[in-house]
Amino acid sequence: MAATTAAPPSTAPRRHIAVIPCRWGASRFPGKPLAQLGDKPLLWHVHQRCLEAKRLDGVVVATDDERIEAACQELGIECVRTGEHLTGTDRVAECAERLPAGAYINVQGDEPFISPVAIDAVSEALEHLVPGTLAVNAYTELDDVGAVLDHNVVKVVVDAESNALLFSRQPIPYPRGDRPKYLRQLGLYGFTGTALSLFRHLPQGPLERTEGVEMLRFVEHGHGVRMLRVIDDGLAVDTPEDLARASMLLHSQPVR
Repeated sequence: MAATTAAPPSTAPRRHIAVIPCRWGASRFPGKPLAQLGDKPLLWHVHQRCLEAKRLDGVVVATDDERIEAACQELGIECVRTGEHLTGTDRVAECAERLPAGAYINVQGDEPFISPVAIDAVSEALEHLVPGTLAVNAYTELDDVGAVLDHNVVKVVVDAESNALLFSRQPIPYPRGDRPKYLRQLGLYGFTGTALSLFRHLPQGPLERTEGVEMLRFVEHGHGVRMLRVIDDGLAVDTPEDLARASMLLHSQPVR
């Protein structure tokens, strides 16, 4: 079958768009966005979940890598070539400067089973932000001890108003006086263009540098991140072992 060539991303104003940041050089899994899951690259599955969301006006992949850009062109996926960046959200922020929209949903490229309903929920929540809150980050409750202890799974603790207090790869909070609920941060964030511009110009703080969790940048500088509970029982792919588990999960799902 002949390859499909993607059209350049539209620069006409859109309401909410999803941006999937993808880089080649992940330390735990180099080339991960193009790793095969079933008969398609990992990034294709994330793109499909975004297409299934009902509140988005577009989906683009953002990358600084020519191999990922070429794969997107062959798959007919809109792609923005960016410079090198510290985090995926910095990459999304560059896209926001080039693609006008009311808001941007950062969908991490390693979430092939992310729920389209969860994506829509983040989009909806962006329209009801309280003053001082700059981002919406989806989360779900963890009930697997292995995931709680896994440093690849980012945990979050929230206050009474569902604002993020702290993110960590360690199991937080520590169960000294009570049995806590552990919450998993999903790779699903929503921002306005103004918030992304601020994020890009804030320096990384010691917590973000130590933990490698980008939403800590807002928290360390005193800006609110609203945590939004969603239903999502998917699997993030951080390692080749995760990809093998994702393959089994994919084949156990009904045909779409």
